[in-house]
Amino acid sequence: MANKSWQADLKDRDVTDPQLYLNRRRFIKGSAASVAALTLGASPTWASPSPTGKPLQHDKNAAFAPDEALTPYQDVSDYCNFYELGTGKGDPAKHAHWLRSDPWSVTIEGEVAKPGTLSLEALLKPHPLEERIYRLRCVEAWSMVVPWLGFPLADLLKRFEPTSRAKYVAFETLYDPTTLKGQKHDIIHWPYAEGLRMDEAMNPLSLMAVGLYGHALPNQNGAPLRLVVPWKYGFKSIKSIVTIRLTEEQPPTAWNRHAPQEYGFYANVNPDVDHPRWSQAKERRIGEFFKRKTLPFNGYGDYVAGLYQGMDLSVHF
Repeated sequence: MANKSWQADLKDRDVTDPQLYLNRRRFIKGSAASVAALTLGASPTWASPSPTGKPLQHDKNAAFAPDEALTPYQDVSDYCNFYELGTGKGDPAKHAHWLRSDPWSVTIEGEVAKPGTLSLEALLKPHPLEERIYRLRCVEAWSMVVPWLGFPLADLLKRFEPTSRAKYVAFETLYDPTTLKGQKHDIIHWPYAEGLRMDEAMNPLSLMAVGLYGHALPNQNGAPLRLVVPWKYGFKSIKSIVTIRLTEEQPPTAWNRHAPQEYGFYANVNPDVDHPRWSQAKERRIGEFFKRKTLPFNGYGDYVAGLYQGMDLSVHF
């Protein structure tokens, strides 16, 4: 039986407001008094102010370069969700060494004509990388602007020739509780699983990301391969992918299985549908003091709204 003393069934009141967390950290960083910094709790020693991963050759995609300030790399790498590495926002950076991301392989299976398991290098070889600056909106009502490096998911799927029965794309994260110690505890059903409808997966916005800020992904951000679906809440952008399976039936997903009354399969950013425990009408951009209005589809409606014509998005949330 899992160790229940470790498991945290987090409630809204238990989640530290990200702005309070970040403002306190910045105050400490700017303080000349090291004693005060020690007293209040300075930035964790594992944090890095700039990318330390391998630089990746890439092109910039001008079509995805919004006129918005980028979230600092340190905030992107220090403040994130990755329950395999712990439930706290700072845990993934602290426990990043748990994840062994080299060597790595990915299996593509199910409704494809050419299934197979490839090393990461073989998987990436035909796909030139590009930088796309995407907004990332978390279900807890905070957001970031991140320069991701990757290639379209559609290009990868076409390579394995989906059959006519392929209606959905399912993804799974690495399952290795001997090293990913968060998986020793029954927080959710392991391994972490996500899914997209086939037309969502083939949309040009859906990105297979291998880097950010010009460098390879750090472990805490989903190294070495993760999904980025910018019009959906962040939990849809599954990290550290080892299996991609094309299916005829809608696949189960981690948070929908864990709390179906709170997390639907689609998880499109919809400011008119509140989470049962908090409003989604506004969000706080990391680094900003005031909240801003949440945009439908996270501001990407011109690209994706047509995918959901005729659907009641308050039901299919």
